[in-house]
Amino acid sequence: MAEHQPRDDESRPQRPRSSGDRSGGSPERKPYVKRDGGDRKPFTPRDGERKPYVKRDGGDRKPFTPRDGASRGGPRPTRGGADRPDRATRPEEIRSIRPRHDDPVIPDDVTPQDLNGGARNELKTLSKENAEGVARHLAMAARLIDDDPELAHQHALSASRRAGRIRIVRETLAITAYATGDYALALRELRTFRRISGRDDQIALMVDSERGVGRPDRALEVGRSVDRESLATEVRVELAIAMSGARLDLGQPDRALLELDIPELDPDRAFDWSPGLFAARAAVLEELGRADEAQLWQRRAIVAADALDAASGVDDLETVDVEEIFEQPDEEESAGHASEPVVDEADASASAIDDDSVPSAPPSVEDEVSEILADAGISDDEAGAVDEGTRD
Repeated sequence: MAEHQPRDDESRPQRPRSSGDRSGGSPERKPYVKRDGGDRKPFTPRDGERKPYVKRDGGDRKPFTPRDGASRGGPRPTRGGADRPDRATRPEEIRSIRPRHDDPVIPDDVTPQDLNGGARNELKTLSKENAEGVARHLAMAARLIDDDPELAHQHALSASRRAGRIRIVRETLAITAYATGDYALALRELRTFRRISGRDDQIALMVDSERGVGRPDRALEVGRSVDRESLATEVRVELAIAMSGARLDLGQPDRALLELDIPELDPDRAFDWSPGLFAARAAVLEELGRADEAQLWQRRAIVAADALDAASGVDDLETVDVEEIFEQPDEEESAGHASEPVVDEADASASAIDDDSVPSAPPSVEDEVSEILADAGISDDEAGAVDEGTRD
């Protein structure tokens, strides 16, 4: 096999090896020795030196020519869905900005203690100042719910903006929204309340709110989704009334009457739920054309309400203003009364006692002896003779 012969320009002197090279005994040498001892460029360009980029055709031209004569400063061409609206600006996904809300005025006499203790306990997770403000708004909502539901709803909104994750706050907001006729908001808040608390206390209001937004079928589904046996008696009765109303909305009066056939329907006794239950039955009977029975149940509803009012003392809670009038006597009458002798009450009472009622003095010894002799049948003369004989 032929040995490789180095080229002429690559020849270099051979350095003899010795045993002292590896042991460090050789003289110092540079780690790199230039070839041929000359300086040269590490790279020789081919075909002479040239620039790395030469414009084609030797002319100056724009790298991009717009189509259809469009100018360079025009809009960029659409590609890859660039003409689609941005995801954040799609109409169906734009969230409405929360409207401005001004807190209603709270009277100075309303304090956090006006709210019941159970509701105040739920506000302990808030700061003291915030809890007091929320409690006052909730107290005002409870006070105004019957007389001014709109203002009560404003107070509930103010409370929800400060404590939106508190159960009692969302429940109050749902009730006030229902009272104002905003059934969609009431339904949303009731769902939130149910999710936070895990309770079905307001299931009847949810069913009625579904009716309010025009979904009686959905109302029946919501009502059937709970176990009625696990509900409190009052909640169970309210649910039956709401379910009966949903049946009426669907044009099913016969089945609406069946919804009200529950054990709590007792015409002989009155409970808190009796007036509403009796009135609902009267409405269904009237829808069925049974006017006489409807009037009977309507009278029973009125009697039950009156009986409950009498038992709770509602009629007795009347305010009576008593005014005391002090007459000032004339000067002449005052002078006349001053000249009259003043009779002490003790003296007057003593003079009224009859003389016979004054106890007599105790009897003497002679009287007692005479009485004893009289009982023995001895006269006073005989007693005197006996007394003289005894002395002799």
